[in-house]
Amino acid sequence: MRSTPSSQGVASIGLLALIEALESLPDVEPHSVMVLRHGQVIAEGWWHPYTSDRLGLLYSLSKGFTSTALGLAVAEGLVGLDDTVVSWFPELDGEVTDPGSRSIRVRHLLTMASGHDEDAIDAAKAKDPDNLVRGFLLTPPEHAPGSAFAYNQMCTYTVGAIIARASGTTLTDFLRPRLLDPLGIGEVAWIRDSAGRDLGYSGLHATTDAIARFGQLYLQRGVWEGRQLLTEEWVEEATRSHIVTRGEASIDWNQGYGFQFWRSRHGYRADGAYGQFCLVLPEQDIVLALTVATNDTQSALDAVWEHLLPAVDAPTPEADDALANKLASLALPPVPGDPEPPAASAAQWDGARVDLADGPLSAVAVMRTHVGWQAELFSHEEPAFAVPLSSDGWTIAHIGPEDASTPVAVSGGWSESGTLRVGVIFVETPHRLQVACTLDVENARAHWMTEPLGDVTTLDLRAPR
Repeated sequence: MRSTPSSQGVASIGLLALIEALESLPDVEPHSVMVLRHGQVIAEGWWHPYTSDRLGLLYSLSKGFTSTALGLAVAEGLVGLDDTVVSWFPELDGEVTDPGSRSIRVRHLLTMASGHDEDAIDAAKAKDPDNLVRGFLLTPPEHAPGSAFAYNQMCTYTVGAIIARASGTTLTDFLRPRLLDPLGIGEVAWIRDSAGRDLGYSGLHATTDAIARFGQLYLQRGVWEGRQLLTEEWVEEATRSHIVTRGEASIDWNQGYGFQFWRSRHGYRADGAYGQFCLVLPEQDIVLALTVATNDTQSALDAVWEHLLPAVDAPTPEADDALANKLASLALPPVPGDPEPPAASAAQWDGARVDLADGPLSAVAVMRTHVGWQAELFSHEEPAFAVPLSSDGWTIAHIGPEDASTPVAVSGGWSESGTLRVGVIFVETPHRLQVACTLDVENARAHWMTEPLGDVTTLDLRAPR
């Protein structure tokens, strides 16, 4: 259901201020926003070339879906919160002898309280790259499980592995009839590891609408269209603070941790790297789905607190149309430049290859084709890919093999001084590759606006299908 902000008691002028604040923050690139109040969508928009129907990488917001799957499994009697982890993997019973590892329970995994001082994923991979649960259990915790918080991908991964073992299926397939279909969430895609398991701790790709529906389910305490999909008890337990998180770098990460949900200064949230947010505000009866690309996620939340909260219960109907117009025209500015190199150097650019010493690319090759100029980007030990050069807005292209292509949005061109600048947005992720080069190799460079996490190539930056 859709409504206007003013009819749901929210000031459109405040939402306009939030949008403008996100656009003006120097290190934040907004991609999408949806605001719901009283179950009604009151504002939604996507910054072109991002679109409403495209899946996006949620990073650790995925953890909220994994936690929810566990809640469903608990309700069905498949898993118990006080089950020890090793009891779910009896084939490891003889190997796992450390008393700390043997005492880790499912509830400790959910609250990131396995007893480890730090994320154990690298240690688990070093001990057994083919069986991460085994590697995790063979990495003894430094403290008693349940006694201390440490953000740990292996905790969530192991929750997913337990659900898979208890249900005999993947996380995605387990969630499909119990959560995704009832919520009206269509296609999703989850990255799997070499063992064929959905990662659980990251890797879920879904639309902004899916994030909003997920948050609304929690706001409604597990009820959706009259059905109790999640028990009210689970929602209460999952979203309250079970363990202190003091020592985290930012204030909204210092409010405590639930079952894979962060407490915030206001409400609670599931969130992912670089600013993928599902924010639930029970006191205001609001859900905010927000996706951005930033290394300063706290500044994005600060903008929400500064502009959204004062807008509640202070409607400004005279600004509804201005907000609607703004939301309909959202777009990331294309990379400026001329579609042709300066005439004096055009012949030199055609067929030129510029080597890059550092950064994510090793070289850039430029050539004129029958449809215009294109750049071929060479990565270190990765397949090269070609993109069209156009300064006329963002051009959608597909790179890589036809049966598993990666969608990108490209813009770029030459400055009067002869510098070629290219932006490549991997539109199913938060990531943008920026390239600037001249025929003088010393002035050639490439960098990520936000660097992809994990051992991935540029052609992996897509929803797995």
